[in-house]
Amino acid sequence: MVAASTVGSTIEWYDFMLYGTVAALVFPTQFFPASDGLAGTLLTFSTFFVGFAARPIGAVIFGHLGDRIGRKSALISTLMLMGIGTVGVGLIPGYHSIGLWAPILLVLMRTLQGIGMGGEWGGAVLMATESGDAKRRGFRAAFPQASAMLGVALANAVVLAVSNLAGEAFLSWAWRLPFVASIVLVILGFWMRKGLPETADFAAAKDAGAVHRAPVLSVVRSHSREILLGLFLKVGEMAAVFVFITFVFAYGTSVGGFGRGLLLGLVAAAALLSALIMPLMGLLGDRFGPRRVYLAGAAGTAVICVVYFAAIKSGNPAVAIPVILVSLVPYAAMFASEAPLLTGLFPAPVRYSGSSLAFNLAGIIGGGPAPFIAAAIAGSFASPFALSAYLLVTVALGVIATILLGRRETQHA
Repeated sequence: MVAASTVGSTIEWYDFMLYGTVAALVFPTQFFPASDGLAGTLLTFSTFFVGFAARPIGAVIFGHLGDRIGRKSALISTLMLMGIGTVGVGLIPGYHSIGLWAPILLVLMRTLQGIGMGGEWGGAVLMATESGDAKRRGFRAAFPQASAMLGVALANAVVLAVSNLAGEAFLSWAWRLPFVASIVLVILGFWMRKGLPETADFAAAKDAGAVHRAPVLSVVRSHSREILLGLFLKVGEMAAVFVFITFVFAYGTSVGGFGRGLLLGLVAAAALLSALIMPLMGLLGDRFGPRRVYLAGAAGTAVICVVYFAAIKSGNPAVAIPVILVSLVPYAAMFASEAPLLTGLFPAPVRYSGSSLAFNLAGIIGGGPAPFIAAAIAGSFASPFALSAYLLVTVALGVIATILLGRRETQHA
């Protein structure tokens, strides 16, 4: 179950993150050519936000299916929907061909991606954690959690390879290839997931007749505080990571003067490093408690936020490269801990719905608007520390929420 959850989730994260990688490099000229540089970037990142705005819709739809019918059925559906949205982005004609229909279709495909991703995380984590030794849940959950960074690494590596092979053609048409190629990965994920059994926890809830008729309504009525605190816990890392893996391309090329290929390679390497250490963070969470690991990661992320933009703005590779490479290491501690923290807040009959809502509602104020806000701040303030201050506020929100949660994460584990 862990392997199938991780591979399938990696594919979905590749699809979702691929949009952010290519958006900063290509979309301003492909879909918003009438805008100047800053306006085009802001419009691009606003469509990036659409995916996050749609994720709570996916959380409601697939949370209902996952808590009513089963985790497996919901996961297969999310994979198909994400594949349609990703391949669709690669097939949309540019603004010069179909005018305003180009950005309209782009928003539509990004919405499908968001709905699919809104149901993916909860299902993948629950497939990995709701069976087996409860004392090892953090470790098992860390593998589908690592899939997010594996997806980032894969997306950046593929874009870098296509960019190098296609040269100048990358900006005109070759950027589409990584999107269209997603169909192969989706087929692989479907094949791996179709043979999965249901999780032990869901099967037990179903046998006991504890399945809710309207699980989303039930969890909102009975666990609204947990959803709210889980939301802000997620915001604690979400804004920073989406700035580090998407906005960095706009900021690094325009302010730092670094090449597109170098930044793609650095972000891919940083994401891979983060993914590789995430199982270790899961083990530490099982040993010392996920709250402690999360808070340690938050402290490290705060340090990174202070130096990150100043290092890039310096234009000095000896300064910027090490900072970018380690930028996602403390994030690994926070993200690996989120799975046991969020899923442990809710009982099995409403766990898919509750954890998915907390996780995906955070995108509306955390990850979704983060690149847009960062671009606006960078356009208004010369000091790189203005960007640092914004991210430090979001990290502080996560720390406060985690402290307020206390030991609640263990009550349903």
